Amino acid sequence: MDCMDEVAILRRAVVPVVGSDDRLSFDVLSRRMTVDISGTTVASSAVMEAVAQTGMRAEVWSEGDDRVDSSAWNRGLVWTGLSGGFLLVALLIQAAVAWRLVWGLPFEVIEWTVLAASILCGLWLVAPKAIRAARSLRPDMNLLMTVAVIGAVIIGEYVEAASVAFLFALAESLEAWSIRRAHRAITALLDLSPPTARLIKSDGNEDVRPIADVPVRSHIIVKPGERIPLDGTVVAGTSHVNQAPITGESLPVGKQVGDAVFAGTVNGNGALEVETTKAADDTTVAHIVRLVEEAQTRRSPSEQWVERFARYYTPTVMAAALVVFLVPPLVLGQVWNDWLYRSLVLLVIACPCALVISTPVSIVAALAAAARQGVLIKGGVYVEAPSRLQAVALDKTGTLTEGRPSVRAVIPLDGHTETELLERVAALEARSEHPLAQAILAHARSASVSIRPAEEYQEIPGKGASGRWNGEMYWLGSVRLLQERGQQTPEVQQQIAHLADQGQTVVVVGNQRHICGLLALADTVRPTAKAAISELKAAGVRHVIMLTGDTATTAEAIGREVGVDEIRAELLPAEKVQVVEKLVQEYKSVAMVGDGVNDAPALATASLGVAMGVAGSDAAIETADIALMSNDLSKLPWVVRLSRRTLRIIKQNIWFSLLVKAAFVVLTFVGYSTLWGAIAADTGASLLVIFNGLRLLRH
Repeated sequence: MDCMDEVAILRRAVVPVVGSDDRLSFDVLSRRMTVDISGTTVASSAVMEAVAQTGMRAEVWSEGDDRVDSSAWNRGLVWTGLSGGFLLVALLIQAAVAWRLVWGLPFEVIEWTVLAASILCGLWLVAPKAIRAARSLRPDMNLLMTVAVIGAVIIGEYVEAASVAFLFALAESLEAWSIRRAHRAITALLDLSPPTARLIKSDGNEDVRPIADVPVRSHIIVKPGERIPLDGTVVAGTSHVNQAPITGESLPVGKQVGDAVFAGTVNGNGALEVETTKAADDTTVAHIVRLVEEAQTRRSPSEQWVERFARYYTPTVMAAALVVFLVPPLVLGQVWNDWLYRSLVLLVIACPCALVISTPVSIVAALAAAARQGVLIKGGVYVEAPSRLQAVALDKTGTLTEGRPSVRAVIPLDGHTETELLERVAALEARSEHPLAQAILAHARSASVSIRPAEEYQEIPGKGASGRWNGEMYWLGSVRLLQERGQQTPEVQQQIAHLADQGQTVVVVGNQRHICGLLALADTVRPTAKAAISELKAAGVRHVIMLTGDTATTAEAIGREVGVDEIRAELLPAEKVQVVEKLVQEYKSVAMVGDGVNDAPALATASLGVAMGVAGSDAAIETADIALMSNDLSKLPWVVRLSRRTLRIIKQNIWFSLLVKAAFVVLTFVGYSTLWGAIAADTGASLLVIFNGLRLLRH
């Protein structure tokens, strides 16, 4: 299976066997057809027999068998090369005879023989497909070219017949090459993972093993400068790791004990001991490769349109060619040979090679370019969708913000110092797992404050905690706890109101005598959030809205900082879905951006669901239509630009292909086109649209 034309042939052969087109999917990149025969009585042997009737051969694929058979590609190159070589020899003989450089030999017979060899070599792989198409009464490009070559031979245009045979074989080789080129762009991701890993054995020695033989929970050593072979968790050592191949991040990320690392990323200047968490075929990069390969089977609207157009275009032009051949000689008394020749030119023009290949190559190139940047797009339909976006809904926590609070201000009161306040707070929070407590403890450690847990610690559900430190009871908690204790003062209330207006959460610390101080915490806005929203608007997105379950005050502060158009706060998950539904009704094309798990209902409701920061999370990778592997929100406007460039290139290719064909149709009727010129133009158009589509790999 080398091209989309053969996909159509396989559909016609296999659908009657399995009963529905929905049971088939095709991966042209890997030459793989997937047939769902679950719940049916269809045997795999029946499917293979149906494939054999098309002239192709099927083998049962097994998990892990990712080899791509190059024999068909090599055979095509050989026959194309032979056809071109014989044609060149024939042209040289013609030139030598014309210039009277040679004489005395039957060069005309030799020329015919060489041209016949060129024609046979060019049609060697095409003719069997043409015969099957004729038998099934389903004309395809193979039948068109075969008829055109035979017709040229009948009217004595041997050089043109050989030219058509060679150039069509060349066009087929170019199409197969473009598929292989796109396949290499995808499989290059697989090459990220090294084939072996240094396993630490129970006796402490190292054993170099294939990564497929390394059990989960094994300990491996990754030396400086090496690629990490498997997903895992750092258990010893510190280093910086270049995660660009997976997440698209431009700078290396610091790694220490407890941090996750991914297969295919590059270790920096420190040795790491890693405990593996996934098998070789279950790593993040393996998931990415599988999903990208599957993605190209989900056809975009442009691909579906081209397929429908070609379905009617080819038989229509064949009928027109028949009319051109019969009507002028029969009705107007014109010369048969002239109009037979013109009808053959129309048959060549009917070949939809350039048109058919233009869109899938562009889509696959875009998928590969996105994967290189840490953006996983689930199919051709989702490559085109971002180009039409009119509104974008952004979840606040974890999307616009880091998703974890940090201490923004420490305000000691009543004669306490900042260090004294942090000592008391850290003592009360030492045993708490609450996110605010963890943020406070992290801040205390960064300030070099010694943490000594409080005695008689007691949690106050939903409000705070209390405990004894240095023989005195202290408490901490929310503003509501302060109000219940009745210790608020006008000055403290004014400070708390000021901090709340800035979108910060206030933790109050006190004892029986007075309030010791205040801590202000807030979720940090992502550094790229404001610029990303600005770029989205510059790209033509009309409305950007922030959705959050947080308080209105906090949401307003974050929203003002990042520059969104609308803020909806204090939303339950079901209410987020309702907001997205209204946006879809108003703007038609709407993207929802969230974490891919908690926001799954809203992601599914939107026209386009985008999950971000999903590296290492299999569930999140599977959730959305587009997955941003890193937490870099700037990848979202990048995807919009990629989508628009892809759609622009697809339209360029389609219009260029159609204009070339229209020009030759006109030239045919006025008698200025030739067979070799038509096929050369078609081959040239195929080459141009292929290279135009492959430009996306450099996006």
